Amino acid sequence: METQSIATPVMPRLAYSIAESEALIGLSRSTIYRMIEAGTLNTVLHGRRRLVPARELERILSTAAPAP
Repeated sequence: METQSIATPVMPRLAYSIAESEALIGLSRSTIYRMIEAGTLNTVLHGRRRLVPARELERILSTAAPAP
């Protein structure tokens, strides 16, 4: 008898931790915090945890100057 598996839809991530953001866009932790302090990278606080919305990471990458 075969068992059927039901695929569970996977929701895309809406936000990432600072450490995950570093790895995803290749910037250092200090650069990320400088951008937050300067107001060029928006974050959200959930309790004591700071999260970077996925749309913010996409915006940062889309506005970066292309490599020569």
